[in-house]
Parts: sequence; C-alpha cells; structure tokens
Amino acid sequence: MSHFRYVALYCALLTAMSPALADVPVGSIEIMSGPAASYGQSIAAGLKLGFAEVNEKGVLGGQKVVLTLEDSGGNKDSAIAAARKLIGRDKVVAIIGPTLSTEMFAVGPIANGRGVPIIGTSTTAEGITAIGPSVFRVSLPEAVVIPVTFAQAKARGVKSVAMMYANDDAFSKSSHDAMVRAAKASGMTIAADESFGTRDTDFSAQLTKIVGLKPDALAISGTVEPTSGILLAAKTLGLPTKTLLIGGNGANSPKLGEIAGAAADGLIVGSPWSLGKDDALNKAFVENYTKAAGKPPDQFAAQAYDAAHILGDAIDASGDGTSAHIRDALMKVNTTGVTGPFAFDASRDPARTEGVVVLEMHGGHFRILPPPS
Repeated sequence: MSHFRYVALYCALLTAMSPALADVPVGSIEIMSGPAASYGQSIAAGLKLGFAEVNEKGVLGGQKVVLTLEDSGGNKDSAIAAARKLIGRDKVVAIIGPTLSTEMFAVGPIANGRGVPIIGTSTTAEGITAIGPSVFRVSLPEAVVIPVTFAQAKARGVKSVAMMYANDDAFSKSSHDAMVRAAKASGMTIAADESFGTRDTDFSAQLTKIVGLKPDALAISGTVEPTSGILLAAKTLGLPTKTLLIGGNGANSPKLGEIAGAAADGLIVGSPWSLGKDDALNKAFVENYTKAAGKPPDQFAAQAYDAAHILGDAIDASGDGTSAHIRDALMKVNTTGVTGPFAFDASRDPARTEGVVVLEMHGGHFRILPPPS
C-alpha cells in the first residue's frame, strides 16, 4: 500500500471518529392561528429570515441555529405548554416570544426558573423584564413610545381625549395607563374612559357615549381586531371626521387597513420602525423579506428579524452555546439592526429611547409624519 493511501485512510478514520458539529436548538412561541395571528405570522417570517442569515456564516465555529416554532393561538395555557415542551423535550437554549404580554407574564417565569433566556419581540407592557434576570425584550415599552404619539396629538390642537381599552389583556391595560399619563402630561382632559373585551364585537354603548361628548381625539388601546371593529363602529355611529384617532402598539399592523378600510384613515400610532426607513440595511431587509414572505414587513417582523441576529450574536459570543453563557452574552450585545442601534440596559429592556416615529394610516398604508414643530 502506498504512502498516499495510508494518509488517505488515516484522514478518513479521523473524520469518522470526529463528532459532527451539533445544531443549536432555539424555540419560539408565537400566535400562528386565531384572531391575532397576523402578529405571530409576521414575527415568524422575520425570525426565519434573520436566522437564515445567521446560519450563512454559522455560530460557534460553524454550527447552525435550528428554530422550533410553537403556535400558542393567543392562549396562555397553550403558551405554557409550548414553553414546557421546548425546554423539557426539545432542550432549547433560548426562546423568542411569546407574542402577547399576557402570554409572557405566564411563560416568562417558567423560562426564568429554568435559566433559559427568553426574548420578547412584541411585548410592550410594563413589568415584562421584572419577571426575572433571564427575561429580555427588544420591543420598546409603550411608556417610551406613546408620549411621542401624544406630543403629535397636542401639536394638532387636541385638548380633550376619550379613551377605550381592552380590560382583559395585559398589553392593552398597560398601554392604556401610558396613554392616560401622556394625556395628562400634555394637559389634555380625559372626556371618557371606557373598556371592552378583546373578543367583543359590539362597541355601540361606549361609542354612543363618546360621540355625544364630542372629544377632540379618540385613543384606543387593544389588538388590531377589536381596534378595527371600534373604528368601523365609530364611523357608523357618527364620530366626527375631525376627531383625531390614536392607536397603541397593537394598531401598528397593516391588518388595520385591511379590516377597517377607510374608517382607519387618519389614525396615528407611534413606532420604533417604519417601512420607509431610509438606510441600506433596512432597504435590504425590506427587499429580502418581501421576496420571502410575498408582502412587505411590518414593525413586528422588523423587531423579530433584529432579535434573530441579536440572539445569533449572543450564541456565538457565548463560547459554548449554554443558556447561562448566552444570557451573559446578551447583556453585552451592542449592534445595529433595521430598527437602529441596539443594546440591552441593566433591566434587559432596549437601551435606546430615541428613534420613535409617528405613523398615520392612509389608504390602507402607514406613512411617516414629520415631528411636530
């Protein structure tokens, strides 16, 4: 046998004995079915695009991130079951999601108790990261975004505002509280403060009262489906067209225009991102996402895309892909994504508080409004 054949056989033996690089298991819990599925579907598409790009270069010397996506259907019990499956059976080293703040308040303690980092991409209620040291979020809290929206309303001459909010949803209640604070700080009078349920379809009693009070603005805190229903009902019941419509984070979805149509025209909402953001990174994201998903991204897709890259960077920087070291690496992340510069503060919230824009719905699409002068 020649020397070269010995060398070839030796190399082949070493290859066979060497362990293959393992994949890095990551989980995500999103609303993929049911009334709020538009959020989860956008998030899932953003995550898949982000992790595909992460895997082009690999992590930890060539390993790939493998994403297991679980559907919560917007149900807390389903979200809890999904978290237990991902942690117990799938042995994930980190979780992204769940979609709603109400779900995170149920799932966060489970992940935190097991020391598994969990990153919210759309959870904006107060108290999310206070759940524990393994709970992070890339989404700006409503307490940061809503005052910017109300500054726009004040600049438009709004002096009185009627409030409507979902009283059975943690995000909606927290957003409502931020709206109340922002209105008072802006010197506005709160003409009415009405509640509804996330699955309600009849808003006539609340809106009849509000129409009679003739406020300058109507502020709605809820997910996109009831918000759309309220806007349609308000138009039917004669809310004056001059009444400024204000939405919370739940209204920042193209679904609003699809459901409410012209009734949503003129609604303003604050956002940490916009489709028209004019930089090379965002333009490439919009192009690639649209090609992959068949439609343009929204805020939730953008935040999820950034979260995938943030987690990918943390896994790579962890050195070994263990949950504890990923958690430590997340605290040191300093990067720039499509939503802008990003790092976590000491409370594991986004360190940035600038860059919020106000969008206005018109003809089924959002457009950026100039800051108030």
